[in-house]
Amino acid sequence: PPRARVAGADTVMSAGFVGAGGQPKRVLIRATGPSLAPAGVPNVLSDPQLSVNGAGGQIGFNNNWQDTQAAELSATGLAPGDPRVAAIILTLPPGGYTAIVSGVGGTTGNAVVEVYDLQ
Repeated sequence: PPRARVAGADTVMSAGFVGAGGQPKRVLIRATGPSLAPAGVPNVLSDPQLSVNGAGGQIGFNNNWQDTQAAELSATGLAPGDPRVAAIILTLPPGGYTAIVSGVGGTTGNAVVEVYDLQ
């Protein structure tokens, strides 16, 4: 997964991805920072937030994964271990999308964005 430094409100992490095929896809998107520290990643983003955008603008947002969709995320087996990680499940029609990771309150640090095809 792509890893980058989020450096405040003006320097966010942006990861593009494409939903291919003729049918909508159910995907899980995670923005992680705090859970990277045990893996030896320095200066992690302590509280990431995630925005997912399509051609028409924002289609999803999450700050702490347990605030929304907790049961659905847990059922995938891919639920984050840290409650500060941002994660969302969306069903997306074919097309291009952008996951934007920023720090709550303008915080900075290293983060990773992951996109999982749940189908």
